[in-house]
Amino acid sequence: MKKLYLICFFIFFSTLNASGNSYPIKKIRKDFPFLKQKMNNHPIVYLDTAATSQKPKPIIDKLHHFYLEEYATVHRSVYEKSILATRKYNQARVSIQQFINASSSSEIIFTRGTTDSLNLVAISLGNWIIKPGDEIIISQMEHHSNMVPWQIICQQKKAKLKIIPMKSSGELDLEVFKKIISPKTKIVAIGHVANSTGTVNPIQEIAKIAHQNNALVIVDGAQAITHVPVDVQKLDVDFYAFSGHKMYAPNGIGILYGKQELLEKMPPVQGGGDMIRVVSLNKATFQKPPIKFEAGTPIIAEAVALGETIQYLNSIGIENIFNWEHDLLTYATSKIQKIKEVQIIGNAPNKSSIISFIVQDVSPKDVGSFMNQKGIAIRTGCHCAQPVMRKLHIKGTCRISFGIYNTKEEIDYFIACLNELIESKKLPQ
Repeated sequence: MKKLYLICFFIFFSTLNASGNSYPIKKIRKDFPFLKQKMNNHPIVYLDTAATSQKPKPIIDKLHHFYLEEYATVHRSVYEKSILATRKYNQARVSIQQFINASSSSEIIFTRGTTDSLNLVAISLGNWIIKPGDEIIISQMEHHSNMVPWQIICQQKKAKLKIIPMKSSGELDLEVFKKIISPKTKIVAIGHVANSTGTVNPIQEIAKIAHQNNALVIVDGAQAITHVPVDVQKLDVDFYAFSGHKMYAPNGIGILYGKQELLEKMPPVQGGGDMIRVVSLNKATFQKPPIKFEAGTPIIAEAVALGETIQYLNSIGIENIFNWEHDLLTYATSKIQKIKEVQIIGNAPNKSSIISFIVQDVSPKDVGSFMNQKGIAIRTGCHCAQPVMRKLHIKGTCRISFGIYNTKEEIDYFIACLNELIESKKLPQ
């Protein structure tokens, strides 16, 4: 009897451990209709969440219901449906504020996505604080969306763009950062997680160095927002940008967090609609943030859906998600490292749920095409990070990235297909 009890306990413990300490993976996967499909006659394995995430049915249903029965303009009318839509829209802003621990919901600006957020802050700050001879610092590993806007501002304002180099491991060289920052530096713009390698940058340390030199810190959080815990007050960043579509919400909605005292002083970048307080034929005065930066009819339904998505993610727990994806990252990395024909690109000790790699004698495009035939969705190319590829002397990589719905079984299937591809290339042609 005692032996039977021990066996039962072992089975129970093993099952619990295998599920990531009761991580509800089966329930989560049921929430995603996309994963029930086949691609090229194989059950689809979606390993491209870093590009865009799939959407859970509860959020799709909420969006559908909102458009069917609750949609109306916000802030402008006194009829019942408008009041309801306004309440849901405002609650979404509060949910996002709480999710990233902003000090006030008025620090949350709705945009069209991370790129839109970064361009907004670049244009506004550029027109406000950048003068000829000033400096802006970015890193070599930035996504083009956190690189090109600052290049444009530097060209327009005759400012200097400085670059923090990336080491071959995929980490930033902070010693160089400490040397190149100066009293002329006004802005430091850094990605929280590199989309090309998965490197998690030490944002808190970077912000401390920047603030010691009286520079503002802007963070591209597109690849971090649902993969690592984000507390903007703990990080002490001045701005933080991210997209809804990368965090299981609809496309076309993004967030720019900004410290209240900065948003109050920054000029708007668009005019019209709700952002106006008083307008005459010759002059206009503007609303307080965040409305000052939200010209025109807002992105109502998508904002409401993003708020609902936050509640969905909270029901799982961001720490649980982080732990689950970290387990997947560790498991996949160990499997890939055993294949001698495959080289992982980016081996920083602190990484998020992204693995970039190249396969000996096989182009990334051919790897992607082969995986497609096996029902596996991966990303190939330069990942909007061309300077990273030049630094590493490669044209592009293959990239797999994990979300809340991925499993070790999917990784095993991917590894089997990768080995099959490599073996097929060894056969006589």
